[in-house]
Amino acid sequence: MKKFSCVLFATALLAAGFFMGASGVNDLLIEQAHADSAGKKVPMYLITAEGQGRKIGAIVLKDSSQGLVVQPRIIGLTPGEHGFHVHENPDCSPKKKDGKMVAGLAAGSHYDPHSTSSHKGPHGGGHLGDLPKLVADELGAVVDAVTIAGVTVSDVSNRSLMIHAGGDNYSDSPNPLGGGGARVACGVIPK
Repeated sequence: MKKFSCVLFATALLAAGFFMGASGVNDLLIEQAHADSAGKKVPMYLITAEGQGRKIGAIVLKDSSQGLVVQPRIIGLTPGEHGFHVHENPDCSPKKKDGKMVAGLAAGSHYDPHSTSSHKGPHGGGHLGDLPKLVADELGAVVDAVTIAGVTVSDVSNRSLMIHAGGDNYSDSPNPLGGGGARVACGVIPK
């Protein structure tokens, strides 16, 4: 049923996009995220080495008795798994590394307030910023909420949310930080 509602939601947005253009669809996503629930709304944008691109939706963060609820309303990712993390700085700008600009590098590393220096995924005892991976459907939409126990909105406020190009194996092996690769979308979490 979840997959059907996700596909139905994405299909409706694509149909709306045909009549309204991409910016109109993105505005609908933001409005839907606002209507869905109270909480901190984080507009999400595609990012490149040149800077911020178009808006692809929003993520709402709110506290619950089970932990931090993360409710995405995103469309425009490549289908499949994407690493998803809270990064330490409230900045999605590109930054220079080894002589070239890198998308979203100003966001810093995964948020790790307990200095674990270990990427173990959600509930793994590593970075506090390790979130469950996002899975975009065949239309590039992500709408399923996840809950992260032991984390609150205040824990992640004034940071950034980062979506990576590839999946996340919740390990530092064989590649560091889950092997998600390039940073492709980002949003600043308000104070």
